This record gives sequence, C-alpha cells and structure tokens, in this order.
Amino acid sequence: MTNSKTAIIPNLSVLIITYNEEQNICELLETLSFADEIIVVDSYSTDATFKIAKNYPQVKILQHPFENYAAQRNFAIGQANNKWILFLDADERLSDQLINEIKKIIYSKTAYTGYYCYRTFMFKNSKLHFSGWQTDKMIRLFKKKNSYYTPEKTVHEKLIIKGAIGKLKNKITHYTYKDYNSYKAKMIRYGKLKAIEEQKKGTKPFFFHYYLRPTFQFFNNYFFRLGILDGKKGLIICYLNAHSVWVRFQELKMIKK
Repeated sequence: MTNSKTAIIPNLSVLIITYNEEQNICELLETLSFADEIIVVDSYSTDATFKIAKNYPQVKILQHPFENYAAQRNFAIGQANNKWILFLDADERLSDQLINEIKKIIYSKTAYTGYYCYRTFMFKNSKLHFSGWQTDKMIRLFKKKNSYYTPEKTVHEKLIIKGAIGKLKNKITHYTYKDYNSYKAKMIRYGKLKAIEEQKKGTKPFFFHYYLRPTFQFFNNYFFRLGILDGKKGLIICYLNAHSVWVRFQELKMIKK
C-alpha cells in the first residue's frame, strides 16, 4: 500500500479508464495522493463507479462512450495537462518503492520518453508466478507529447511514442482475478474485441482458428510457460485465456456471416 503522505509529484497525470469498477476504484484512488493530476474516464458504468470517483475532490471524472480500449485511452491522454502520463487500471496498485522510482525519473533529466513496467499478477490474494504472465510488460509511464495508442490494436493496446524506452525496476501489482465469473466475462469481452481486430486484418477463420489456436494457447501457457506449477489457479487462468481465443474466432465467424 502507498503512503497517503507521499509528496505530490509535479508534471504527472495519472489516467484511469473504468467501467463497473466499484469494487476497485476507491482503493486505487486512496493511493494516488502523490499525483499532480488524476483523471478518470468512465464509459457510463451501470454501478457506483462514477459516484465513488466523484466524491474525491482531487479527481477529474469524465464520462465518454466506449468504442475500444485504444480509443478510450487516446481520449484520456487528450484530457491530461501534464508532461508525464501514468496509466493505471482500477485493479492495479503501486508500492511506495515504485512511486519513489517514478518520482526520481520525473525529477531527473531522463533520456527516455517512456518506461516499460512489469506486473505481478494476483489470483485473488495469491501471487500467480507463471501461466504466461511472468514476462508481461507494458509502457505505463511516458511523456505525453507525440504519444498515442494505435487504432489497429483495440485490446492489449500498443502505445506509439518517439524516443528511447527504459524499464522500471519495481512492478505494478495487478489484482486481475477475483472470481471465476468476472474473469470469464472479461476474457469473453476481450475475445469479442479481438474479433474486430481480426476482421480488419482480413482473417478468414476455419478449423485451425476454431480449435487448434485455442488448444495451442492452453498448452503453451499451461505446459511450456509453466502454468502447471501454479496449481489449480494456473489451470483456471490458462483455460480461461484459451477460452478467450475460442470466443474471438467464434465471434469472427458470426461477423463474417
């Protein structure tokens, strides 16, 4: 957990995009006292997310229709007033060590325009060591100027920035899995959005996509990327990630029809 008395870091805008995150948003916002600017872009949640965020006077809360993740993130960037951007998801948390690392970067004359950040994945309250997530990294801290998310990647968005990219030493903690149904719903949502990507690429699905791609996804993460060592939680995560691939191509088949 972060220290609520952490000094404010100038020139830093923390951006968060949300939809139905009432279980997560309060805990995250409580840890962001270090940010010079906090912006939440909500895609018209049907739960109390908007109301909760609005109770924080230091938070700028906006509602914007959701098209895809890349478009929503680009809209959020456009609202920021500071030189540096830190993107977070509502189910992510920063340690004091990571906050201090970010602070040193922003105060220094860094040669980098962006930084990759690795994440520690949590299965409920237990750390997920393998299952394909052990090498996951994203650019989360970057300079706003000339930075944008490419529209071709609507899920697992790709940030386009000019300049050298470094790596943060400390990891973000990602509470990705709270229960089976919510994670399955997330994977189905991702699968449907990925189907749109496949359509734009001109992919023509057949037996290989419907059956072999999901099977490979499971075996790769469970055996080759050592999900088997995560026990039951590894089996669940690897299965649901493979299910997302199956949903992607079933959805693409429906779109083609």
